[in-house]
Amino acid sequence: MQNKSKDIKRVSLLGILFNFILLIIKLLVGFVSKSQAMIADGLNSAGDIFASLMSYVGNVISSKPIDKEHPYGHGKAEYVFSWIISISMIIAALAMINSSIESIINKNEINFSYYLIIVCIVTIIIKLFLFIYAKYKYNSSKSILIKASMEDHRNDMFVTAGTLIGIVSSFLGAYYVDGIVGCIISLWIGYVGVKLFKSSYDVLMDTDIDETKKEEICNEILKYEEILHVDSLNSKPVGDRYIIILKISMNGDVSLNEAHRIAGMLKEDLMNKFEYIYDIITHINPH
Repeated sequence: MQNKSKDIKRVSLLGILFNFILLIIKLLVGFVSKSQAMIADGLNSAGDIFASLMSYVGNVISSKPIDKEHPYGHGKAEYVFSWIISISMIIAALAMINSSIESIINKNEINFSYYLIIVCIVTIIIKLFLFIYAKYKYNSSKSILIKASMEDHRNDMFVTAGTLIGIVSSFLGAYYVDGIVGCIISLWIGYVGVKLFKSSYDVLMDTDIDETKKEEICNEILKYEEILHVDSLNSKPVGDRYIIILKISMNGDVSLNEAHRIAGMLKEDLMNKFEYIYDIITHINPH
């Protein structure tokens, strides 16, 4: 868990550093050239900085040890911060799409500069490096926060490639493509924001584990010949994992000591097999 926390911090800090550099460069070049696509890409970098910062703070809080007031730890903190991130992304997307539409209506032309192309290429290279690093860390830690950063870096490469298309098109005379690309980028930012909002909302509202995972767990449980039936399986999210609340039926002739031993073995086996299980609470019904 300690190594996982360190990996999240490193990925977050690298994201903050490089996205801050890209933010300054993109907005400076974007405003000078009047490129809505580049400005939208710059705002995307601003969102990435905020997201990385919230991931860092969320990780600091969520990695705190269990205490008297928080017997299951502080795992939900990362989802509270994810919810904040999603709201900011949606607001930024709405503001940017409005600006992009105005640029199309007003037929705003960009002041072409080779710096626009250079910034796009540099951005794609930096994001490729961040993606590879985050993927390496995710393979060893399986952290949901690192996975989100990894996917974000990958998506940013495609967003910047779209920006490059808009800039080149404007240079060739199709001025409206820059504004259209700005709209597309804004819609993408909004889509990611809504998706993040939903995933955070689901955890904060204690949404149950999905049916696929339930089936996986039930299949493992029924491998025990002493367990006759899974009466119910519910869950409560804790950070990126779940507390499983399990009711099973055993032969009524099984002794209390034996039933307790089997339940203990079952808990150990399930927690070793499925990383998304934080704890298991088991109730045994006589059959």
